[in-house]
Amino acid sequence: MSSQLHYKIQGSGKPILLIHGLFGSLDNLGLLARDLSQDHQVISVDLRNHGRSPHYPEHNYEDQASDILTVIDDLKLTELIVIGHSMGGKVAMKLASLKPEAIQQLIVLDMAPVAYHVDRHSNVFAGIQEVAKQKPTLRSEAMSQLAQHIEMEGVSQFLSKSLYKEGETLGWRFNYIALQNQYEQIMTWEDLAPNPVATLFMKGANSDYIQAEHQHSIMQQFPNAKAHIISNTGHWLHAEKPDMVLRVIRKFITQN
Repeated sequence: MSSQLHYKIQGSGKPILLIHGLFGSLDNLGLLARDLSQDHQVISVDLRNHGRSPHYPEHNYEDQASDILTVIDDLKLTELIVIGHSMGGKVAMKLASLKPEAIQQLIVLDMAPVAYHVDRHSNVFAGIQEVAKQKPTLRSEAMSQLAQHIEMEGVSQFLSKSLYKEGETLGWRFNYIALQNQYEQIMTWEDLAPNPVATLFMKGANSDYIQAEHQHSIMQQFPNAKAHIISNTGHWLHAEKPDMVLRVIRKFITQN
């Protein structure tokens, strides 16, 4: 079966797979892709219900990881380095459990292998729905509609990258209806069997996604894990300090 996911390949060499997070697309990790493609083959994917990939009613980690397995099989990738941010970090961890023989190294950006019990995105969904309802024709209109519900301009700027022209009006590339319906699946987690893959968990110092109490879950599921904190960054560490994040990634790849 040929892969349904939309993906982009840059560079040549040992393969690196990049997986974006919730409401994103393959462009989100573009800074990493541009640098790493100088000496690697970099495969960036749009997850299901995101970017230019197909829309489905289901959005769980088993299905998301299985979608990517098809890409790996299509491209006959082996000895793969997988880098995932946020929700994409969970997809990467699940992927490593489904096909451990293909994955040599795993790098997880600001996400723990745990269930998160707090609703972190209700204001984001409210802003997204506002735009969908108002059908703006200009990006500036969409931004002010998002601002009615979302305080942080950076979040609105990030979301606006997924707007595209549908005829005269702007619409969302991501399938926000499925993402909202499946939100519990996105926030949940089923513990994985211990995986010996060399793993790096990178935390934004100001982000609360990886906490001290998660250490036990991390080491139980990824006993060969290391951690690195990027100072003065939040959840978007790779966008805030790309040079530092790339330095840490390259050092980890070389040492392992």
